[in-house]
Amino acid sequence: MSSDDTPQEQGGHDSGVLALIERIGSVVVPIGVALYAVLYLGVEGMYSVFGITPQQAGIDQSVLLGRLMGTLVLALMVAIPALGLVVGASWLINKLTRGAAGRLMGVLRERPWIVALISALWCGAAYWALFYLYGDVQDLVPMVVGAVGLGVLTFLVPFRLLRGRPVGRAGMKVVVGALTGLGLGFVLIIQMVFGAVEVQETGQANEFLSYVGFQDQWSIIKNAENDKPLYDGRWMMLLGESDGTYIFYDCDKLETFRRPMETTNLGSIQLDPEREPGFKCGDLAEDETAEEQPATTG
Repeated sequence: MSSDDTPQEQGGHDSGVLALIERIGSVVVPIGVALYAVLYLGVEGMYSVFGITPQQAGIDQSVLLGRLMGTLVLALMVAIPALGLVVGASWLINKLTRGAAGRLMGVLRERPWIVALISALWCGAAYWALFYLYGDVQDLVPMVVGAVGLGVLTFLVPFRLLRGRPVGRAGMKVVVGALTGLGLGFVLIIQMVFGAVEVQETGQANEFLSYVGFQDQWSIIKNAENDKPLYDGRWMMLLGESDGTYIFYDCDKLETFRRPMETTNLGSIQLDPEREPGFKCGDLAEDETAEEQPATTG
């Protein structure tokens, strides 16, 4: 008798693989959609550090998607082998334990209260970054207690009821995936705002900001009439352009200002310029403050 799988066995293997892919997709897709939806809020928070809106810098959903295309491709290239490693590791653990791991997962899945509790705690944890960002809660213990309490009080019973039917289980996956994406999105917002503050203080963006579409672009501003450098030929960060207006950030004075495009030429342009160790923005702002203090005292 041949050792090859029978058509029934092959069909069973195919259905098992397809079921696994379907389960993964039912979670990954809501995470991705929710994450992208929250990302624009992070862009708004990032540009608010400089006192402007993304629209004033010429950033809308289409521009953001275009800037993120490289990041999305990179994330996809990393996610595919990572997913394969997870599936392979799960299969290997199940083989090494002679099926005990699979049976344990099956037992846990058959206990709706346990699944509901784990999912509720996970959804509650997704609110941690939201508490940190908007709730003015920065201590770890109150955030953990609040997240756990929120998850148990608001999600445990509904998730238990949803586990009773196939449609309910599918809806529960969507809710868990969406809240996971939102939680990750708010973590990204925190990192984006902190990164923008770092740019404002040091004049240099980190790699994370480049992955989310922020361009660390600097230029020397020149007068369009005679092509002579303005502002003593200092480098200015070009935040964006819209409605015929450039928006610059003056690192030396810690100021954001606008100039009409028709009267402005961009001289030398640099992306991600190198800075000296310990470089800080605001040198001229400190000098002006020091000059104003004696006059105020007198």
